[in-house]
Amino acid sequence: MSSIGEQIAIKLLGLAGGYPTYATDRNLLLDFIRKIHPVTTDKKLIRMGAEGDGGYLVPDDFDGIEACFSPGVSTCSDFELACAERGLEVFMADRSVDGPATSHPKFHFLKTFVGAITTDDGVISLDDWVDSARLSKDGDLILQMDIEGAEYEVLLSASARLLRRFRVIVIEFHDMPRFWSKPYFSIASRAMEKLLQNHTCVHLHPNTACGTIKKDGIEIPRIIEGTFLRKDRVHHSTPATTFPHPLDAKNSVGPELPLPLCWHHH
Repeated sequence: MSSIGEQIAIKLLGLAGGYPTYATDRNLLLDFIRKIHPVTTDKKLIRMGAEGDGGYLVPDDFDGIEACFSPGVSTCSDFELACAERGLEVFMADRSVDGPATSHPKFHFLKTFVGAITTDDGVISLDDWVDSARLSKDGDLILQMDIEGAEYEVLLSASARLLRRFRVIVIEFHDMPRFWSKPYFSIASRAMEKLLQNHTCVHLHPNTACGTIKKDGIEIPRIIEGTFLRKDRVHHSTPATTFPHPLDAKNSVGPELPLPLCWHHH
């Protein structure tokens, strides 16, 4: 029999069909959010890709990057095209489409999803995918990932060796309000902390099409775009304080969605 305190701690969060879960401790959630406060570095941010959805802010640090890996293609390939035009080989994977939205000689497309493990039914792990590209064994790479919530399993399953090869990582994190669910938080936060072992957050931008959820004084974007730079490339940093960034653009028609205060230094 659970104690009265435990019963009170169970919150009906509207997840998994309304199945109740323990709520994440508020202070634990705030501590986690502070870990990914973005910083400004000596590498200025530039915008690559579309002016709206499909464009991302990345550090201007591309010299020597060999290839871009982009799981999740959908209907916009502007970011990938910008990488190809800089001379990078670009590898894309998405089982839900038959190919990228545009074509380029440096594009390499695989009609499969990227997930935790390689299976016989159209899923490949990130390590197996990169290995299949037959690139150099230690060249720097860039990862741009928008895979509708599978990003957490991909990060957890990727080898530390491979993650260190990605000089720049851009990820669209989904289902962020589910961090209030303790079981979900215990997994998703570990994935992001694994990323932070070798990378520093240099930019955050809420997806303006999806809004935020406010609970217990904490405002969480439903979807957030994050840019990370490998720590060995950061020679000087200060807390980032201007949100939205001048190069940020809205994901959809409507107002800009500023990054909530608890997600950055202020």
